[in-house]
Amino acid sequence: MRAECVGVAGAGAWGTALACAFARRGLRVLLWGRCAGAVAEMRERRENRRRLPGISLPAAIEPTTDCARLEEASLLVLAVPAQKLAEVAGGLGGHRGPLVIAAKGIERVRRRRLSEVLRDLCPSAAIAVLSGPAFAAEVAQGLPSALTLAADPLSRARDIAAALASRTFRLYPSDDLVGVEIGGALKNVIAIAAGAVLGLGLGENARAALVTRGLAEMMRLAAALGARRETLTGLSGLGDLLLTATSLTSRNTRFGYELARGRPLAALTGPDAPLVEGVWTAQAALDLAARFGVEMPITRAVRDVVAGRRTIAEAVDLLLERPLAERE
Repeated sequence: MRAECVGVAGAGAWGTALACAFARRGLRVLLWGRCAGAVAEMRERRENRRRLPGISLPAAIEPTTDCARLEEASLLVLAVPAQKLAEVAGGLGGHRGPLVIAAKGIERVRRRRLSEVLRDLCPSAAIAVLSGPAFAAEVAQGLPSALTLAADPLSRARDIAAALASRTFRLYPSDDLVGVEIGGALKNVIAIAAGAVLGLGLGENARAALVTRGLAEMMRLAAALGARRETLTGLSGLGDLLLTATSLTSRNTRFGYELARGRPLAALTGPDAPLVEGVWTAQAALDLAARFGVEMPITRAVRDVVAGRRTIAEAVDLLLERPLAERE
C-alpha cells in the first residue's frame, strides 16, 4: 500500500515518537491528542514537553484535537493506553484505512486481546499490531529500532510494514497476531517482577532466572491461545522482554523496583503516577490462563503483590519454594 498521510491517535510519549519516525520516513502525520493545552503547546513550541521533552517535532507533524481530521489519513495508528483503546476506536467514525494497534495489554473487562476489541468495533477494518523492543525517546531520536508488524494475511503485514518502515525504524512482517499481542502484553508483567528482584538486591543470577522463567510462561499461554511459539522468541517476545526487564528506563521495571525499595503501592498507582500496563495485565492474563489450564506462577505473584494480597518478600518466598520440574 501507499501512505502519504498517517494518523496517530494518542499524543503521549509513544504516539509522539511514532509520529517522529513516520515523519522521518517522509510521510505527513496527523498527531491527535485530547488535551487542548498540550496540543496547542506542541503546535506552538514544536515539542511535546509534557511527555517527550527535548525532542523537536518535524515540520511534517501536525498536532490536532479534531478527531475528524484523522479521516484524512490513509492509515491510522492507535497509540493510546490499552484500556482506552475501545473508547478511542469507538469515536473514529468514518476512517476506512488500515488500523494499526500500537498499545500493549489485555482488555480488563472481558479479557480480550486488543485486536479482538478492535474487531468488534470495526468489523470491516484491516487490523494490524505493532510491537517490539523500543523505548519512545530512542525512536523519536531516530536511533536504530526493530519491531514486528503483524497482520493477517501476511501480505497485508508486508504492505503496511513497507509503508511505515525506514532505515532506522525497521519493521518485520508477521501473520501471528496472537503471538505478537501476548508477547507485548505479558512482558510488562514479567518486567515488574524483574524490577522487584533488582530492588530487593537478589542479584543478577536471580533476575536472569526470573526473566527466563517468565518467557516460558509467556510461551505457554501464547501457545494455548493458538500462537506459534517461535514468535515469542522474536522481537515481540524475547526482544521486548529483554529491553523492558533489564532497564530502569522501563516504567514496569521501575515500578517493581520502587515497590521493592519500599515505596507505597498507592503512590505508584495514583492518578499522577506513570501508566504501568503490567499492573492491569496480570489479572487479565491469569484469567485467560485459567481457561486453558496454563500455569503462570510469576504472573500470579505479580498479581498478588499489586492486589495487596502478599508482600513482595512473601511472593518471592513462594516462588523459591516451588518444586523443581524436569522441564523449564
